[in-house]
Amino acid sequence: MTTEISAKSMPGFTQLFLLLVLQITMIVGVFTLPLGFGLRFVSLLLAIAVFICWFGFYKVGPNQGKVLQLFGRYIGTDRTTGLRWANPFYGHQKISLRVRNFESGKLKVNDANGNPIEIGAVIVWRVVDTAEAMFEVDNYENYVNIQSESALRNLATSYPYEDHGDDGKGLTLRSNGNDIAHKLKAEVHERLQKAGVEVMEARLSHLAYAPEIAQAMLQRQQASAVLGARKIIVQGAVSIVHSALEQLKELEVVELDPERKAAMVSNLLVVLCGDQRAQPVINAGSLY
Repeated sequence: MTTEISAKSMPGFTQLFLLLVLQITMIVGVFTLPLGFGLRFVSLLLAIAVFICWFGFYKVGPNQGKVLQLFGRYIGTDRTTGLRWANPFYGHQKISLRVRNFESGKLKVNDANGNPIEIGAVIVWRVVDTAEAMFEVDNYENYVNIQSESALRNLATSYPYEDHGDDGKGLTLRSNGNDIAHKLKAEVHERLQKAGVEVMEARLSHLAYAPEIAQAMLQRQQASAVLGARKIIVQGAVSIVHSALEQLKELEVVELDPERKAAMVSNLLVVLCGDQRAQPVINAGSLY
C-alpha cells in the first residue's frame, strides 16, 4: 500500500530570480563574448539546461496537494502553498484537500421487513492521504460515489423502516435518526478508508415508503395512532371512574350494590370514551 510522504521542493520566487539571471547570462555569453567553439557549445548546453529548469515551476493553492512522480515512481506530495519549484522532470497531479459532499439519488430498496422504501443520504468527505487516493483506486471520486451508495443500500436492508411491534426497542430508520447516521458514517468510512478518504458526516436526506405501498402504510400508521390514543383515553377513563367510586364511598353520598355499581361504571366509561358528546337522559321517576 502506498502512503503519503512529504515531497521536498524549493521556493518558487527564489528560483525564478536565479533562473532569470542564469538565462540572461547564458544568452549574452553565447552571442556576444568572443569564446571558442568549445566554450560556446558548453554555454549553449547550459542555456538549454536552464531553459529546461523553467518547467520545474508549479503552484499549490490552499487546501490542495501536488502529487509528484518521476517516470512513474511516486516521489511525494507537496502541500506547501504558493509558487514552488522542483525537478523539472517531475510530473504534477493536483488533488483537492477541501471538504466535499456527495448526495446520493433516491435509492429504492427493501428494508429488513421486506417493505420497499426510498432512501437517500448526504456524505461529507475529504481526502486525507493523497497517495492512497491517487494510486490505491482508479478514480477516487467515482469510488466514493459507488461505495457510499453501496453502504447506504446495505444499511437500509439491515434495519426496518419503523417498528410495528409494541416493545419499540430495536433500531429503525425512521425513529432512530442519530444512531442510524452514526452507523452509516462508520460503514462508509470503513469502505473509503483504503482510498485515503475521511468521512466527516453521513446523514439520511430522504426516507419514505415506495409509492406502491405508501397509501397502505399511511393507513397503518393512522390506525396505530388511533389505537394508541384510545389506549390512553381508556386508561384515563378507568382512573376517573375509580376515583369517582372511591369518593362516593368515602363521602357516603350514595350506597351502591354491585349491580348498580357495574351499571354506573359502564355509563361513565361510555361517556368518557365515546367519540361524540353524551346526550343525558333525565329520570323523572324514582331512583330505582
